[in-house]
Amino acid sequence: MLDDSNAREAGVRARADLLMAVVLLALGLAVIYLSWTMPRLEARRIHPSTIPGLVPLFLGIALTCCSGLLLWRSWRIEAPGGWQHLFGLFRTREALRIGAVLGLALIHTLVLVGLVPFWAAAMLFIFAFIMVFETWLNEGPAEPLKSFCWALAIAVVGGGGIYLVFERIFLVRLP
Repeated sequence: MLDDSNAREAGVRARADLLMAVVLLALGLAVIYLSWTMPRLEARRIHPSTIPGLVPLFLGIALTCCSGLLLWRSWRIEAPGGWQHLFGLFRTREALRIGAVLGLALIHTLVLVGLVPFWAAAMLFIFAFIMVFETWLNEGPAEPLKSFCWALAIAVVGGGGIYLVFERIFLVRLP
């Protein structure tokens, strides 16, 4: 039984590596393309070794090479049932929790920041994060009123603290 479990886990890992290698390969190729098409600033007499896209170009090449090696390695591993077990992991509670974190972070970054002041966006993110994980995605039953009060208090202190520390103490202009 233990060998079957180990073989299944190795198959899932091989297919997860294959999927991630494809994503990283596409990212590396995009970085290479965007670095290559970045303005070289010849009109300003910028030396070719100091062009803005040089370091991202090298990083894109390294990422493409490493992801290509990972793709080749994971493609060669035999993993019967690996895809089925890998996609089965997306239907677990842990995957739902990861999706909730990703969704909240994207809403905060792409919607709230810039639409409302940063301190308000931080407060809303902290409040929503605590409420989602204390009530909806909690393992056991939670008291909604108690969770609401704690989330509100932590959001006000956290969002205000972020504003105070960065904007007033470190003098960093927040978006």
